[in-house]
Amino acid sequence: MTIAATYQIEYLQYLGPDGTLVGELPPAFGDVKALLPLFKQMLFVRVFDTKAIALQRTGKLGTYASCLGHEATHVGIGASTRPEDVFAPSYREYGAQFMRGVLPREVLLYWGGDERGNDFSGPKHDYPWCVPISTQCLMAAGAALSFKLRKQDRIAVACCGDGGSSKTDFYAALNSAGAYTAPLVLCVVNNGWAISVPRSAQTGAATLAQKGLAGGLYCLQVDGNDLFAVMEGMRRATERARNGEGGTVIEFLTYRLHDHTTADDARRYRADEEVKAAWARDPIPRLRTFLTAQGLWSEAEEAAWAEECGKRVDEEINAYLNTPVQPVEAMFDHLYADMPPDVAAHRAAALALEGRS
Repeated sequence: MTIAATYQIEYLQYLGPDGTLVGELPPAFGDVKALLPLFKQMLFVRVFDTKAIALQRTGKLGTYASCLGHEATHVGIGASTRPEDVFAPSYREYGAQFMRGVLPREVLLYWGGDERGNDFSGPKHDYPWCVPISTQCLMAAGAALSFKLRKQDRIAVACCGDGGSSKTDFYAALNSAGAYTAPLVLCVVNNGWAISVPRSAQTGAATLAQKGLAGGLYCLQVDGNDLFAVMEGMRRATERARNGEGGTVIEFLTYRLHDHTTADDARRYRADEEVKAAWARDPIPRLRTFLTAQGLWSEAEEAAWAEECGKRVDEEINAYLNTPVQPVEAMFDHLYADMPPDVAAHRAAALALEGRS
């Protein structure tokens, strides 16, 4: 028998769930103190997420997609990009976006039903939140190709979920990146569930990372709850892209510790034992344990930082709540340069309902 090709998928993990090293750290982490700002950002994201859920539960926010449990993956992805790069998120990568300058109040505006939240701070070339699944991967692939054609030292990074990696948009994006050797990094955040569909039911692939092999991309599977592994995986991928070596698919193994969104009830399809086991792999306690053992963090420092995070998030919440609501005609006025007659009719009808015709 002749073998046409063989492949292996490397798995990266350096920090175990108990907060102790399971392998030698890569050379890029000569000074682990550099992780302190990222750990603090992870804590900030969790405070923000908790308060955002509370806002929704009290009727002050629309449906919201929690990022609970994804903090290491999201912050690590954001920390690995440059301002001139392009980031194409899905709808829960707040940690990555905060690293790129997006304000928490803008996230709240968006989930509060105000599209002005999508005109967020940070690099204006970044793509807006994308609720349609994995279409943002194609957008990022197009941006990556444009960077290559223009000979620009920039890369494109896109995020999707495990379910998103089964979409044709994802496959088209990775295929084009392979065909054109484009500087694209596709981040598959595998949190175990595509809403109520488990990972085991939506693909027969042994790993989600290996899907990139079909397009000739470099592929990695990473412990997405280990910030060291996330940063190392992204370092490899971004360096390859910047050096003209083409695209990468990285599968980040994490878990969705909250419901899919606040409109979901995951208790209907997830076993309590599974969720309990996932909490034992929570990225924040493991990094906290490591940093504390290194003498770089303490309970007192965390208490002070938690108080600071609470104040900062409250300021963002107040900014959101105090933002004047747009008039009803705003939903019509920004769709077309020249408004079609049918849209103009709808606009007039909406104003009439308010007695403003």
